[in-house]
Amino acid sequence: MIMEAMAQEWTDGQLDDLSSKVDLGIQQVDHRFDRVEAEVKGLRLEMRTEFIAVRDELNGMRSEMGAIREAVVDVQRSIVWAAVALTGAILAGFAGMCTLIAATL
Repeated sequence: MIMEAMAQEWTDGQLDDLSSKVDLGIQQVDHRFDRVEAEVKGLRLEMRTEFIAVRDELNGMRSEMGAIREAVVDVQRSIVWAAVALTGAILAGFAGMCTLIAATL
């Protein structure tokens, strides 16, 4: 029975029908791939735009961090100078007190 089915010859009409069905299937697959390709291109463009926005935001944050770093350095300098000035004032006060005590003796 299988041999009889395999021995069946295809007519030109059947081959043409099969060919048109295969062509239609290939066209549908091509159309789907075109849609997928268009979606991927759109997503890539959207991702590129988002990456550029993120990069710009990071660059802005870097410059803000640089400004903050400079402000911290300025505050540190001010603290060091204040400590030096207070130490000098305390030493001058002790020297003055020692002078007064030595003068009264």
